[in-house]
Amino acid sequence: MNGFSPALERLLTELSRLPGIGRKSAQRIGFYLLKADPERSEELARVILEARRSVRFCDQCRTLTTETTCEICRDDNRDRSLICVVEEPFNIIAIEKTRLYHGLYYVLHGNLSPVNGIGPDELHIPDLLRRVADGQVREVILATSPTTEGNATAHFISDQLRNRGLRVTRIALGLPVGADMDYVDALTIARSIEGRRDVD
Repeated sequence: MNGFSPALERLLTELSRLPGIGRKSAQRIGFYLLKADPERSEELARVILEARRSVRFCDQCRTLTTETTCEICRDDNRDRSLICVVEEPFNIIAIEKTRLYHGLYYVLHGNLSPVNGIGPDELHIPDLLRRVADGQVREVILATSPTTEGNATAHFISDQLRNRGLRVTRIALGLPVGADMDYVDALTIARSIEGRRDVD
């Protein structure tokens, strides 16, 4: 018995399912929302629902956008011969902050994880392979995190791209083993892109 009403317990349970939110953080957020002006909680609920209705996947790179094709994919000034493969949409923001990379992207929305039932189809890797087959792409940069899952995903994709006449590279310098891209500063990411190496 924790003393919480069923409605409050449901709120805390749902909040604690968010990435990076444990039970104590869920309690702080939940109590804040319930003590704040009702308009604040209602506005948050409205914004979440609006985002769920209007945000979709870009039909080319699979980042999140409100348009059919995202702003980066529509930009004629981007180098269409380069595609950088990342795990999540927020990785694009981190790379863009470096102002070093001017190519296009492809977002996997995760990593391969057979234990969790995440295979190539769940990450839409076949769509990536079709995209690079158009003859425009000359290099694919694998910018997955240097974790076990990130490395396995990069290895799988490089195997699929082998013998297609493409240069396949992997981000290199500055990213410590086990680091997540979203926790790495822009300078380190810039050095990682500059120091990328060909995948054997």
